[in-house]
Amino acid sequence: MSEHSKERTLVIIKPDGVQRSLIGEVIRRFERVGLKLVGMKFSVPEPNQVEEHYTLDPEWKRKVGEKAIESYEKKGLTPPSTDPVNIGDTVVERLKGYMTSGPVVVMAWQGAHAVELVRKLVGGTEPRSSDVGTIRGDYVLDSYSMADTNDRAIRNLIHASGNVDEAKQELAHWFADAELVEYRLVQEGILYDVNLDGILE
Repeated sequence: MSEHSKERTLVIIKPDGVQRSLIGEVIRRFERVGLKLVGMKFSVPEPNQVEEHYTLDPEWKRKVGEKAIESYEKKGLTPPSTDPVNIGDTVVERLKGYMTSGPVVVMAWQGAHAVELVRKLVGGTEPRSSDVGTIRGDYVLDSYSMADTNDRAIRNLIHASGNVDEAKQELAHWFADAELVEYRLVQEGILYDVNLDGILE
């Protein structure tokens, strides 16, 4: 089986996704594309666990702040600050409140191009500008401007790792190695075996 099939990514269905009974829909989208669920937890995270998650990359606050400023400027709006780290600090505090407000579903998904495919299926961070057909584009109407007006995190249903290295760090943060299960799905033969061996056996 191809090594591509071993790529893993982290997905968290956030409290709003759980409260809106979208767990099954989210899982269905990932299963339909051919990804395999290899780990799953249901819990209410602790604030420090959430902060550590979002700051595994020491540059995360700066990056998220720069992205937020750019998004505001593209829409012709004035950002709440011109200091990216200041915006990042605010985002982390809001996320801690949001992510600890109720239970979340933490999942590890595996398959070829898992990180990229999950990001494509989930859609952009801001639901308002996410494409129709993505999870956020289809199920959420929130926007950065609404979230900032209400001094809260944007409600966008899902967290998904941004790249392969980030996925490895995040998976290690949420799961022990023993909690990730190695197994084979019948459909993997169709997805990855070179000659589709065994179909007519």
